[in-house]
Amino acid sequence: MTVNGWIQIAIFCLAILVCVKPLGAHMARLFDGERVFLSPLLAPVERGIYRICGIDPREEQHWTHYTIAMLIFSLAGFLLLYAMQRLQLFLPFNPQHLGAASPDLAFNTSVSFVTNTNWQSYAGETTMSYLVQMLGLTVHNFLSAATGMALAVALIRGFARRSSQALGNFWVDLTRATLYVLLPLAVLVALALVWQGVPQNLGSYTAAVTLEGAKQLIAQGPVASQEAIKMLGTNGGGFFNANSAHPFENPTALTNMLEMWSLLVIAAALTHTFGRMVKDARQGWAIFAVMALLMLTGTGLTYWAEGQGNAAVASAHVAQTGNMEGKETRFGIAASALFATVTTDVSCGAVNAMHDSLTPLGGLVPIVNMELGEIIFGGVGSGLYGMLLFAVVAMFVAGLMVGRTPEYLGKKIEAREVKMAMLAILVLPLSILGFSALAVLTKAGLAGPLNAGPHGFSEILYAFTSATANNGSAFGGISANTVFYNLTLGLAMLVGRFLFIVPMMAAAGSLAAKKIVPASAGTFPTHGGLFVGLLIGVILIVGGLTFFPALSLGPVVEHLAMQSGQFF
Repeated sequence: MTVNGWIQIAIFCLAILVCVKPLGAHMARLFDGERVFLSPLLAPVERGIYRICGIDPREEQHWTHYTIAMLIFSLAGFLLLYAMQRLQLFLPFNPQHLGAASPDLAFNTSVSFVTNTNWQSYAGETTMSYLVQMLGLTVHNFLSAATGMALAVALIRGFARRSSQALGNFWVDLTRATLYVLLPLAVLVALALVWQGVPQNLGSYTAAVTLEGAKQLIAQGPVASQEAIKMLGTNGGGFFNANSAHPFENPTALTNMLEMWSLLVIAAALTHTFGRMVKDARQGWAIFAVMALLMLTGTGLTYWAEGQGNAAVASAHVAQTGNMEGKETRFGIAASALFATVTTDVSCGAVNAMHDSLTPLGGLVPIVNMELGEIIFGGVGSGLYGMLLFAVVAMFVAGLMVGRTPEYLGKKIEAREVKMAMLAILVLPLSILGFSALAVLTKAGLAGPLNAGPHGFSEILYAFTSATANNGSAFGGISANTVFYNLTLGLAMLVGRFLFIVPMMAAAGSLAAKKIVPASAGTFPTHGGLFVGLLIGVILIVGGLTFFPALSLGPVVEHLAMQSGQFF
């Protein structure tokens, strides 16, 4: 741990902080139907989309209709992406003549990109054609992220509205999120990446001869455009198998910082959007503070663990300045620790195999971040609505503490909202525990990890935690492109996305129908340090009871074994 490392982390945090208010305010005006600075340019396009699709932007939807529209849209996206992968040999923009993906891999990949997970059981440069990468995967990077934003806005309206039966219009929210937020930012980030040397072309792969005379095929293609929305939409699913550990996706220290900024900026700004839409900006800053404190704690622990070095290397009497294996040689330990933490804070498998190079405690932090439900900023939209469900539970606890009916933002928190919030939260450990248990009890599941002992368990655990949390990162030591893992991980992604969303939307609909209750002397304050502390406490207690005892076993045992010199 060095001063230079902490300065890098501080610069990154400052770059995020200065964007929270302007971008959050822009999204608040946008989703409230107000005019924004891009309206003169994009409003005609927006109206044209509604006209072509037969959408009435003034018509709002009940929570059930909003949710059904989202589910139908997701199903259609899944079927189209599946068909593209199975037929890619016969489709254009396939200069390498790549064949069809297997049925189980096509299922896994389609589910992955529709659910904003973007788990990759394949090497993109040797499996997917340019057309599938652009029209299939990149388009879903936009749409799955926009879907998460739309759902977050629907939940915010549940708190902001009074005696209302409607939560907005899914098709309008989806269009505006894509057109006014994701697309403009993606264009700017893609241009910056091209400027820094990220490829963006449709040419055939380049055949090269090394200094030793060996032949090498250098993959390239429309990388920058996919990389930009991969990061902004907290998607993962890069053009190359190594994702942002690949120098073509992340060639310089500047692109490394830009890509980390892209991962966090929209998710962080949505907290201010929440505050603006509920007419109390302090509420948004309180949620931001909770997320920031949890993120910085995880980053600090990862940085410390990686700075201690690798016990296996130390046992060979090799001098080291930290755990440099597999990842840190280009950007340093601080940047790599921050990247590893951020990608699991915000639901993005952007560095994939790099996580397997972390020390046991360094690898524990990403697992814990995901086991909490990706609420530390989280995926675009999904992190905010996950955190707000924890806030509902926290205010229920606070209400019991002060002996009054629990309230949050003037809405009484009653049995229905608490049940729906807990149902959504408990879906996650049930999926993680269930699928992990199935994997370690079956021959097909045990065939996946490349390592024995606790680390092999960690690889299985990480995979199902990542899939259920819709994160998409992985420990690099697991062979997941098998029928067993493609199917079970795909099912875990579906459970983590949609069985979480449905009860969340039910809670939003119930809240929207309630009246606003004026604050009184017994109302628990929800915009100060007391609320921040309560919310963090509830997150850790609920997370500790449902996740940590069983699921943190592998990394902890690994750490103890490494300290005693017993390596796996």
